[in-house]
Amino acid sequence: MALYSLTEVLEATGGRLLLKGAETFTGISIDSRTIKENELFIALKGERFDGHDFLEQALNKGSGSLVSIPPVIFYRGKSIIYVNNTLKALQNIARYRRLSRKTRVIAVTGSNGKTTTKEMIARILSCRYTVLCNRGNLNNQIGLPLSLSELDGQEMVVLEMGASRQGDIDELCQIALPNVGVITNIGPAHLEGFGSLQGVLDTKTELLRYVESLIINYDDPMLRTVPPERLKDKRIITFGIKHNAHIKADCIEYGEKGIDFSVHIKSKDSFKIHLPLYGLFNIYNALAAVAVGLLYDIPVEEMSRQLGSFKGVPMRVEIETLKGAMVISDVYNANPVSMEEALKELVRLKKRRAIAVLGDMLELGAYAEAAHREVGRLIATLSVDVVIAVGSYMKYMKEELNGKGSRIEFYHVDSPEEAKKILMNIIREGDTVLVKGSRGMNMERVLEA
Repeated sequence: MALYSLTEVLEATGGRLLLKGAETFTGISIDSRTIKENELFIALKGERFDGHDFLEQALNKGSGSLVSIPPVIFYRGKSIIYVNNTLKALQNIARYRRLSRKTRVIAVTGSNGKTTTKEMIARILSCRYTVLCNRGNLNNQIGLPLSLSELDGQEMVVLEMGASRQGDIDELCQIALPNVGVITNIGPAHLEGFGSLQGVLDTKTELLRYVESLIINYDDPMLRTVPPERLKDKRIITFGIKHNAHIKADCIEYGEKGIDFSVHIKSKDSFKIHLPLYGLFNIYNALAAVAVGLLYDIPVEEMSRQLGSFKGVPMRVEIETLKGAMVISDVYNANPVSMEEALKELVRLKKRRAIAVLGDMLELGAYAEAAHREVGRLIATLSVDVVIAVGSYMKYMKEELNGKGSRIEFYHVDSPEEAKKILMNIIREGDTVLVKGSRGMNMERVLEA
């Protein structure tokens, strides 16, 4: 429970007290449906919603509210604080709390693997420290400060930072003031907002203005292009598999229960990790987490033990069984890099037929057609037997497969429900199935019930 005083809220926000009631609050809430007793309600206002419309409902349980529209009715015993911008007020409260507590903040960003890496880091650090991290993927201008506002004595904070346009990471860093930055990779995600891969790189490396130490994937070609002058006076720790990084994995062995590999640390002994997950990308996530653990003196034996019991994150590469077939459910999101890795994992795990149920990759802007064509060309080179494609962009993938003279059994439908019907009709015991697509495609519906 993160206790807030009325004085603290007024100092953090510069707000004006319209009505004095409760002098303490047991937490912060932005949702009138889930607000708890004695919390402070922040009436956020967006394009499609206005928290002020639910002020009375929120104050039935809450003890006060931050508003940018003074209420017509005042509520006895409740503290009402007026601010110009309630979102900015939420961010200022989080920043104030971060500055008033002795804690270390680790910021995790990148195009893929942020949430899994964040959870791995938090798990490793919890061996020695008290740790706070984002709930789920609350990683934007609302979710991050809401998570950070829960800070109340924890020694470490691990925050995932998402971005969809340039300046987003800088804005989040102004709130969280991270000590350590982790960049998992740079890929063509959210290109609608970034415009190019260089735009993605420029945004993710906005971390450099704030952090003392930076942990980066040295196998990522874009990250290797960061000019040395931008890295000046920073402690740089690299991780990877292919290149000569500070922390490197080799002797990789894939098994039915996950992945085994060795980790080598420059000037130190190597150690082994068994990761009960699938996918080469999860080795990279684990290496990033190990780098943070080493930075904060977590014994390698303890890191190996913690990662060995890590079960993963919901909706990311979950293995299920359906009619005697193995199903790889990776339905949280999709971009060209994660789609390629998932398809390679499908083929690696294949025993009989490999079936790919793929939804559109969204938020790629002008790159959308080219990206889907690239996936089609990739599939033509892999031993995929059946493709069930969902969405309008998948027509480009189909055109590429047809152009390559592919003999893959191909279905093209408009909805995940239609894909489900086809899958249920054709799936057989021994098949390996991948279900993947962008979040907006709701690909989890393929596997419902």
